[in-house]
Amino acid sequence: MRTLCSSTLIGEFFVVGFAGLVAMKDDGLSTGTVWTVCGIAMLLSVLLCGMVTRPGGVQLGWAFQVALIASGFVVPMMFFLGAVFAGLWWASVHYGRKVDEAKARWAEQAEAPAA
Repeated sequence: MRTLCSSTLIGEFFVVGFAGLVAMKDDGLSTGTVWTVCGIAMLLSVLLCGMVTRPGGVQLGWAFQVALIASGFVVPMMFFLGAVFAGLWWASVHYGRKVDEAKARWAEQAEAPAA
């Protein structure tokens, strides 16, 4: 699960950075504000990569997905991209857990004949 979720979060790192470039075109937002918010979001996406397997890590990832969708109020395309990445996050968590379970079963079966 860690690999799939981390891949999704790193993809979001780049999307947030590109969204910051788009948000800079808005005359109502200062460059400092845009890059402070984007920088914090980009840092969070990287930090969440290390927290995915810890208790509450997946829930924090979901909160990040909600924030990414909400950023659509500033950059409208983020409604779509946020929804796409939320779907990828769901798939990463869902199928990542299945892969982890299959690996555990395989390791258990590999040890059974040796014992």
